[in-house]
Amino acid sequence: MLIWLLVIAGVVILDQGSKALVMYVLKLDEVGEHIAIIPDVFHFTHVRNTGAAFGMLGGENQRWIFIVISTIGIGALLIYLWKFRPKSKWACSALSMIIGGGIGNMIDRCFRVGVVGGEERHYVFDFLDFCAFPNLWKWTFNVADAFVCVGAGILMVWCIVSLVKEAKEEKMKKALDGKQDIAEPCENAPCASEESSEPMNAADASDEDFAGEESKENESEKE
Repeated sequence: MLIWLLVIAGVVILDQGSKALVMYVLKLDEVGEHIAIIPDVFHFTHVRNTGAAFGMLGGENQRWIFIVISTIGIGALLIYLWKFRPKSKWACSALSMIIGGGIGNMIDRCFRVGVVGGEERHYVFDFLDFCAFPNLWKWTFNVADAFVCVGAGILMVWCIVSLVKEAKEEKMKKALDGKQDIAEPCENAPCASEESSEPMNAADASDEDFAGEESKENESEKE
C-alpha cells in the first residue's frame, strides 16, 4: 500500500507544483494571460474554473456540491484501495492517479480564492490549453484533470480486459465439465477387454473339450 500512497502524493505534488510554477514563476497570474509553448497548438493560459473538470457546471453555489461529492468519491476509492486492493498493478496505478488528481483539485476548491466575474470566489486553476483543434477541444485543464482522465481510461480498459478474461475462463470451465460428464459413463461401463474375454474363454473351453475327446479316441484305438 505504501507505494500507492507515494503515487497519490506524487500526483498531488506535481499538480500543485505545476500550478505554482506557472502562476508565480512564469508570472501567469492574470486571467486570460497566456504563454505560447507551441504557437497555435499548445499554450499556458490562465483560467479560473469555479466548476467541475474542464470548466463544466461553474458557479459558487455548486462548489460545496463538488466538495462533498469529491470527498465521498476520494474516501470510497481510498477504502477500496486499502481493503480490497486489486492484484493488478495497472488497476492500483489508475486508482492512485484518480485519487491524487481529486485531492489536487480539492485543495484548490478549498483554499484558492480570487476574483471571478467581479466577485471573490474559490476556483480551480487551469492552464493547459490545447488549441490545435478549437472546434473539437475547447477546454483548458490542469495536471490533476489529466491524471484523473488517464487513470479513468486505464481503469476502464482493465475492467473490460478482466471481464473478457473471466468470460473465457468460465467458457473453458464449462467445456471441461462437459468433457468430464461424457467420460464418466465410459468409466462405469465394462471395458472392451472384459467384454471380449467371454467369447475368448468360450473358444478356449471348446478347444480344450476337442483336445480331450481326441485324446480319448487315440487311447481307444491303442486298446
